[in-house]
Amino acid sequence: MKPSAQGPAGTGTGRVRTAEPTGSAALREPAAPVRVPAQPSASDVDQDRARGAVEPAGARGEHTHGEPPPPRPRPLVQRSSVRGQVLDALRTALVSGELRPGEVYSAPALGERFGVSATPVREAMQQLALEGAVEVVPNRGFRVVERGDRELAELAEVRALLEVPVLLRLARTVPAERWAELRPLAEATVRAASSGCPATYAEADRAFHRAVLVLAGNDQLVRIAGDLHRRAQWPPAGAPAVRGRADLIADAHEHTALLDALIAGDPDLVRTLVGEHFGETR
Repeated sequence: MKPSAQGPAGTGTGRVRTAEPTGSAALREPAAPVRVPAQPSASDVDQDRARGAVEPAGARGEHTHGEPPPPRPRPLVQRSSVRGQVLDALRTALVSGELRPGEVYSAPALGERFGVSATPVREAMQQLALEGAVEVVPNRGFRVVERGDRELAELAEVRALLEVPVLLRLARTVPAERWAELRPLAEATVRAASSGCPATYAEADRAFHRAVLVLAGNDQLVRIAGDLHRRAQWPPAGAPAVRGRADLIADAHEHTALLDALIAGDPDLVRTLVGEHFGETR
């Protein structure tokens, strides 16, 4: 792996470069480097034992008569998923419009941006390619897919076909107290919308819808609907990079209104609100 020519994160320009010399989009805010925490060595463990940091067998009152000595304690491995963190950051950049449709981004340049090597960036981009967010451009990098209104409308239609019947069935079978447990998630979407940050709202929005579908007890439904929901949140080509704060707030209040109707056990109002919520491209 070739280290970044810019040195540690924070000493470079703070921009994402494409593989092309000019015309690339820049991520506006520098991101904190992704680091894996250092692991304790065997000698560190020995020193801890010498200082009494490791309790001997029976120190807490366990019976040890006739028992073999316990195995030598091994240091706990604590690894943070660099690839996962980079993937989350790239997904956020897609929703916020910082990774722009039609633009090509190289793994080394993005790796410099995040303070990591190109390898985890490339792996994360390959996952986004499987999800349909980007496409591989040989010898250059990855192009953010340009999507039109028709694709977004199709995604909204498929989401409605999956989620609406399930939600209407749950409205008849789930007791009010279970719906009331979702109140914090619905209110979290309102706070996220008030921030005006589309990426923050997108995460809260998915969390609420996921919690609703989990009540159906169908893991495959939750997984497929979640994937469709995430794809529906990517902005289309030629559209404003982000949804306006007012639109986000209106969308969030639909969650709280729907939850109120579910708690009240009003099936007619639930049907109306569900239709309105899925009646527009999300």
